[in-house]
Amino acid sequence: MKTKNLLIELIEHLNRYEEEALLQNPNAVLNMSDFVGFLNSNYEVRNVKTHELRGNHEGYEFKEQKGPATDISLLIVLLFRYAKGYIKKALKDSVIKTADEFSFLITLITYESLSKTELIQKQIMEKTSGIEIINRLLKFGLIEQFNDVEDKRSIRVRVTPAGRIELMKILPQMQTVSQVVSGNLTETEKTTLAYMLRKLENFHNHIFMNKKDSSLEDLIE
Repeated sequence: MKTKNLLIELIEHLNRYEEEALLQNPNAVLNMSDFVGFLNSNYEVRNVKTHELRGNHEGYEFKEQKGPATDISLLIVLLFRYAKGYIKKALKDSVIKTADEFSFLITLITYESLSKTELIQKQIMEKTSGIEIINRLLKFGLIEQFNDVEDKRSIRVRVTPAGRIELMKILPQMQTVSQVVSGNLTETEKTTLAYMLRKLENFHNHIFMNKKDSSLEDLIE
């Protein structure tokens, strides 16, 4: 009987996970890893107090936090800066010099080619900044551009053999960066955090693609 009740409860959680995943992305592929993350983040509500942060982190002085939402915003900024420092170490001997250049290449290598606009949008970046990065990669011979045969107004880009070689050279270092960034989290915590970050990314990606010009007041509603 206890097992039956447990199975019923598990099925209810599975239904909630499916509804939430498909609401965020109708084409979402459901998998066990994300379901475990969903369970870890939803099954038990932990009373975690916001600790007072003192000291100066990259120019920010934290004396008092107003709640977890403030913590999330500030801590994501700090973690991004830590990650940039590790990436800089990984790329010190490479032609690829920035996290953005690596991100453009690692995205582009998974496609036969992309238009410049498609590539920039996938990086969640403004067009002017994205074009600058594409031009640097072109200059270094890591990518090449060519006319789109179907859309004469569009220019497509793809990774060159030299770009593939350079990516393969630095991938082990970048994988080490991933391990360092995930720090002292347990495997369960990594799964839970990855699930919650994907959930946040889906939310913000929708805003970027469809409501980029909305005011903060409109977005909060």
